[in-house]
Amino acid sequence: MRLLTRSRREALTNFWLAGPATLMMIVLIFVPVLIVAVLSFTDYQFGARSFRWIGLGNYVTLFTDPIGRRAVTNTLIYVAVVIPFSMGLALLVAIALHEMATWSRTLSSILRAAYFLPVAATLVAMALAWQMLLHPSIGLFNAALSSLGFPRQDLLSDRSLVLYTLAAIGIWQTIGYNMVLFLAGLAAIPQHLYDAAAVDGAERPWERFWTVTWPMLGPTTLFVAVITATQSFRVFETVATLTDGGPAFASDTLVYALYREGFVYFKAGYASAITMVFFAFVLTLTLAQFRILERRVHYR
Repeated sequence: MRLLTRSRREALTNFWLAGPATLMMIVLIFVPVLIVAVLSFTDYQFGARSFRWIGLGNYVTLFTDPIGRRAVTNTLIYVAVVIPFSMGLALLVAIALHEMATWSRTLSSILRAAYFLPVAATLVAMALAWQMLLHPSIGLFNAALSSLGFPRQDLLSDRSLVLYTLAAIGIWQTIGYNMVLFLAGLAAIPQHLYDAAAVDGAERPWERFWTVTWPMLGPTTLFVAVITATQSFRVFETVATLTDGGPAFASDTLVYALYREGFVYFKAGYASAITMVFFAFVLTLTLAQFRILERRVHYR
């Protein structure tokens, strides 16, 4: 009888501890996701008193309409550019600052703060700063091009360059955060592993990196890849501030299309379909990263 009473007390305690958080998760996350999933199969518009069930009509429109396909394609290109460059440059910066701390901790700290500033600053404010920097007539970028003898470039109005310009800004925004994560991973690597590698003949920096640093950064790399992929897929602030998806939808992305269709044109059903496609892309990429990178993760 005492064991049964004790188990009931433990169950009641667990319910009181985890129950509120679980309830809030269900109400604020799972229920809205379910509602969005249902709305994606309808033609519902905000303010309408009725709606029709149209099945996969919204999804067919998204992938057959030129504007919808452009948003999907632009998002995939943006992600394909930002993820590898953001992670690679962040890792290089983290290794350089980690080594710099051995002979100048003050300079290393200053540079860490400088690289992290884009993360701490407001994205909209930073986007406006980039808008002035890239201005075709008074921007510093074009002034530098002119001084070097190159023609001026309107990077935010050129259909062939605007998406890659936004991707470069996205890389600039995410390097600082990824750098901090890689620095934490580098600080957790025991020094005796490098000593053992040196005894085995790995004395060059490149050999030390491949035999010790890179394998031990496996868990950090997996986490950085997932975080960077999520941030890349939900790019919105720079698009909304700098280009509004233009010119001619050349910089349109899924999240901006979701905003435009849902909150400008009030097409709640179509916007819900875009949301579900966005969720499917993020989930697929995350699972693929876990499946591919987890095999290379070395846990201590």
